Amino acid sequence: MSTECELANSVERALNEYFKDLDGQPPHAVYDMVLGCIEKPMLQHVMKRAAGNQSKAAEILGLNRNTLRKKLQQHKLD
Repeated sequence: MSTECELANSVERALNEYFKDLDGQPPHAVYDMVLGCIEKPMLQHVMKRAAGNQSKAAEILGLNRNTLRKKLQQHKLD
């Protein structure tokens, strides 16, 4: 199984649990919730892998370096 499929399966399992745990309550802001849960650890991991080099990390992520800087600031990782 590819890593992409493993990630997708993990997200799907987590979302199934989330909706089950709502117990009839309406879901709210699911998109932001999911991104908030995965973006910070992803950025931390990639920055570590790039030895703190933002240019390398941006390349690994497929982001513009300025976009990466903004995201690092948002997550207080700068």
